[in-house]
Amino acid sequence: MTAHPHHLRLTTADIQDSVRIEVHGDLDYNSADLLVEEVTARLSGRPALTDLHLHCAGLGAIDSIGLSALLMIGRRTTVAGVRLHLDDRPANLDRLLELTGTLDYLTAPLPTGAAETPVTEGTAVRPTGPDGTT
Repeated sequence: MTAHPHHLRLTTADIQDSVRIEVHGDLDYNSADLLVEEVTARLSGRPALTDLHLHCAGLGAIDSIGLSALLMIGRRTTVAGVRLHLDDRPANLDRLLELTGTLDYLTAPLPTGAAETPVTEGTAVRPTGPDGTT
C-alpha cells in the first residue's frame, strides 16, 4: 500500500490546565480514529483539564468521517466538562461546518454541569449558540 501524501500527523503539547493538538494533513476515513484516540487519551489522563485546543491551520482535506470525528470529540469534551476550541480553522473546514450546521454546535460554550459523567461514548450534547473566542 502506498502512503497517502497528506497523512495525518498530530503534535500535542500539555500546557497547565489545557492541551493543544496541532493537526497536520487530512482528517478522513483513514486517519480520523488517530485524532479521536489522542483526544480520548488526553481527556482520560488529565481530569483537571479545562480546555482542549485543536489547532487546525495545517488541516488538509476533511471528509464525512473527519467531521464525525470532530463531532465525537465535541461530545467527549462536553461530557468531560472541557471546552473545545477549533483554532485557526482553514476556509475548507469553516465551509464544511457551516454547510452541515455544526459550527455553532462545535464552538458553543459548555452547558452548566457538563462534567457529571465520565468520558465515554455517551450522548451528551453541546448547545448551539455563538462563540466568538474560537
